[in-house]
Amino acid sequence: MIKFLDLQKINLLHQQEIEERLLQTFRSGWYLLGNEVKGFEKNLSAYIGTKNAIGVANGLDALRLIFKAYLELGVLQAGDEVIVPANTYIASILAITDNNLTPVFVEPNIDNYNIDIALIEKAITIKTKAIMIVHLYGQAVFSNQLKELAEKHSLKIIEDNAQAIGAEWQGIKTGNLGDAAGFSFYPGKNLGALGDAGAVTTNDHVLAQTIRALANYGSQEKYVNKYKGLNSRLDEIQAAVLDVKLKYLDHENERRRQIARFYTDAINNPEIIPSQWPDNDKQHVWHLFVIRTRNREKLQQYLSQNGIQTLIHYPTPPHRQVAYKEFSHLSFPVTQQIHEEVLSLPISPVLTDEEIQKVVTTLNNYK
Repeated sequence: MIKFLDLQKINLLHQQEIEERLLQTFRSGWYLLGNEVKGFEKNLSAYIGTKNAIGVANGLDALRLIFKAYLELGVLQAGDEVIVPANTYIASILAITDNNLTPVFVEPNIDNYNIDIALIEKAITIKTKAIMIVHLYGQAVFSNQLKELAEKHSLKIIEDNAQAIGAEWQGIKTGNLGDAAGFSFYPGKNLGALGDAGAVTTNDHVLAQTIRALANYGSQEKYVNKYKGLNSRLDEIQAAVLDVKLKYLDHENERRRQIARFYTDAINNPEIIPSQWPDNDKQHVWHLFVIRTRNREKLQQYLSQNGIQTLIHYPTPPHRQVAYKEFSHLSFPVTQQIHEEVLSLPISPVLTDEEIQKVVTTLNNYK
């Protein structure tokens, strides 16, 4: 069976270095907010190109804390609207509603699955204060039009960069395109921890200081609590693992690009629509490589019978989830089509050329 994602094999690439750092961390006797976290934050900040990086407990908290900090700073007020793609993973929406803000859904572009920037302005109202862009599947989404739109309406741009670390737009890394960005280091991500972990990047020092305090019980000084905060800290063990793996991220992302390029060029079955290769101004990192087909369940079963594991990201859009039944009356036909048709193929730095050739041959023989 060609696994969708072989996490064990990926992590074993760095076994010796990871084990050495874990032993070093264990022996240090310091397990929270120590040198491993500081070192990883410094290296992540340098890699993304931002002035600040703050390690937190997970990707959802990263986004939650950005909004919470903007509320504490008076940039946002409860009830303000945040524009967000309708076809994102639910975490993007949870971060908004958890802060008593209102998500305003915008349809994606059917060709690249990211928010359709041309549709954003018509969704802006007097209550709109921010746009959350989601670099879905590791595909960068940004444009001069988006930047000008945000400036025109005085809107913050918040990046959900959970799936796209290392991606670029015009040579600038995602996570450094907007005002602040949230990262997830869930084990299956391109840069994955050995458990939950996340981070925020920003060039706004005041925002960074506020987020850092909020993530530590609202405290900048022990037992002095300025805010009603959270307990959302990146621990030393996860920081050590991530710091090791960060050095190899570009190399592993490049292997993902090679596989994605082969998929886009070699899949020629008229029943299957592969992801498109990006324009020259974007460089994707292909956290996922999705295809679309009208009878997804049939194709998935066929691939499984031929020894190829696939996954569905995601079967149900946020506005159709029971948790958000207040939005169930809304209609987003492009979003619905994507959620009904997409299927994610195996893609990871440990896939062999023979394995990806088998995936393509099997797909092209599908009837």
